[in-house]
Amino acid sequence: MATVHQTQPTVQLLLSTSEFVGALDLIATTQEVLQQELQGIHSFRHLGSQLCELERLIDKMMIADFSTYARSDLNRPLEDNQVLEEERLISLVFGLLKQKKLDFLETYSEEMIVAAKNIIKQSVIETISQMEEIDTEAVVKLADQMRMLNFPQWLELLKNTFSNFIKFLNRVKATINIIRNVVFLVLDKSRERNRELETAACQKNPVLGHSLETEVAYLTHEGMFISDAFNEREQPAGLDTEPQRISYHNSEPCGSDSTSEVECTTDSSSSKEQTSSSATGGVEIMVTDDLRLTELELGRIANNIQELLYSASDICHDRCVKFLMARAKDGFLEKLNSSEFVALSRTVEAFVQETEKICGRRSMSLRGALQSQANKFVNRFHEERKTKLSLLLDNERWKQAEVPVEFQDLVNSIADGVIALPEKKTAERKPADVLAVDGQKYAVVGTVLLLIRIIFEYCQCVDDIPSITTDMLTRLSDLLKHFNSRSCQLVLGAGALQVVGLKTITTKNLALASRCLQLIVHYIPIIRVHFEARLQPKQYNMLRHFEHITKDYNDHIAEILAKLVAIMDGLCDKMLSKHEVKAPVPSGCFRNVCKQMAKMHEAIYDLLPEEQTQLLFLRINSSFKVHLKRQLTRLNVVNDGGPLHGLVASDLAFYTGNIQALKGLENLDLNMAEIWEQKR
Repeated sequence: MATVHQTQPTVQLLLSTSEFVGALDLIATTQEVLQQELQGIHSFRHLGSQLCELERLIDKMMIADFSTYARSDLNRPLEDNQVLEEERLISLVFGLLKQKKLDFLETYSEEMIVAAKNIIKQSVIETISQMEEIDTEAVVKLADQMRMLNFPQWLELLKNTFSNFIKFLNRVKATINIIRNVVFLVLDKSRERNRELETAACQKNPVLGHSLETEVAYLTHEGMFISDAFNEREQPAGLDTEPQRISYHNSEPCGSDSTSEVECTTDSSSSKEQTSSSATGGVEIMVTDDLRLTELELGRIANNIQELLYSASDICHDRCVKFLMARAKDGFLEKLNSSEFVALSRTVEAFVQETEKICGRRSMSLRGALQSQANKFVNRFHEERKTKLSLLLDNERWKQAEVPVEFQDLVNSIADGVIALPEKKTAERKPADVLAVDGQKYAVVGTVLLLIRIIFEYCQCVDDIPSITTDMLTRLSDLLKHFNSRSCQLVLGAGALQVVGLKTITTKNLALASRCLQLIVHYIPIIRVHFEARLQPKQYNMLRHFEHITKDYNDHIAEILAKLVAIMDGLCDKMLSKHEVKAPVPSGCFRNVCKQMAKMHEAIYDLLPEEQTQLLFLRINSSFKVHLKRQLTRLNVVNDGGPLHGLVASDLAFYTGNIQALKGLENLDLNMAEIWEQKR
């Protein structure tokens, strides 16, 4: 009785040192004694209800203390990487589990959200405080101050924020591991107790033992536990209590007072089955406590603990998304150049992988936000270059440009099929007249040189940011189509006459346009291979864009060749339609034709490869023969060896000699016999 009388002061003493489990254990023990050994003692008639009220107070104290602990744990300096007051945490978790107060994980989650916000805020404040150029009095809002940072400064702030979140997640993980260990310990003890119960029950009554574990989990209609029906079987009840008390004794970090109280409960534990249906609420709580949490509930808590770690990762990622979006508000991230965006992408990706390693699950919000920014970046990247290309084309006079050494270095850098932008060389070298590519010389205009560089920038961007490969392929296809169609409008369509004021579209303009197109066609297979290596197999159908583009370019090149032939065809038709077979020889008509042929050759020979020049003149020659044959037929001149035939033969000899005297056409087979009607 003296010991029971000291219960309340002892509980108060234990609570003063936050030994909640010891206090709860002492209350449970005292309730047992009151129910079983001191029942009916008048002086103790109110003690049971007082202890119940005290127990409810302890519940509130534990919840409040855990909230305080979580706040202190998550908001202390990040450099402190030790678990905060580990024994206190273990004691709190044991107590909360003992009382089935299972929403403490939600409390911790709420504190994580608050702490994550503070980490962002503190990181920004620390960075801004070091920037003398930012007037914090003039610009009051923290977000506005952050937007005043240039990219290197902002990226450094982002890296610091990521670093702080990594420390934060490691701290959360360490705390959660302690909580998980406590739950697993309780779960192990619960399973051990259930096995012992089953064994003991089977020894006394095999049929009863088979269903005991299920039955003790349900209440009768009177509010009592089914286990009360076995109040004459002392051994199971004793086994029920003892392992439970041992689990506290093994894991309880409290002082010796609470330990001694725990030890004394084993003597009276077998009296728990004396509880009746008219017992107070405190007794029912005590019985529930003896049963502890079911394995299902403990398993659910263990799962919730793992989900809490996942949630921590998601919270950090979500805060980083808001931080990213705050900086993207004025279009800042869209305006980054590719190297800056690559730096941002790599920083984010490293953070995502590190959090995945810590928490065991990939959080997608930050990666998704970056992908959204990447899409905007691709749009801006493409629109900038397409606009630039349009301006270049609209100012292009279609004259041969010198080739600066940096562009020659650019094409040389991919001689092995690998596209990569080379570093600029400081040594001064003179520009060349043509671009040398794989043993061929390309006479080009300035626009196509810049287009080659732009194309390589697209390829480089795909290397740096693999996630945008498909978008970049689509945009690059659009760019190549735009160059093809716009150059066609300007040269073949003579749009350059109005746009840049050219007086006429010359054969030189046409030949240069053809050669520029041929240069792009040369690189399309290399570009295709570059993208193919970075696509998933299911995306290979996108490569058909390159096949369509190649066909369009080759068609355009063929149209230019046809236009060059048509120019000479018109001249030949005009001059030969007035041709008369008479002395002197060579006739003025043939002299003019040869003169125009020589001018054509002079215009294109340095621009087109020799084999293309030969092909062009063979087609021009065929056209010439058609018109000459028509005129001779009209004049009734035949190859009869007569005077008129002789004059024509002299003109043809002059024509053949002049054509074959042109550079590269020495061995051209003109086959002039075709102008005569074949004798039947």
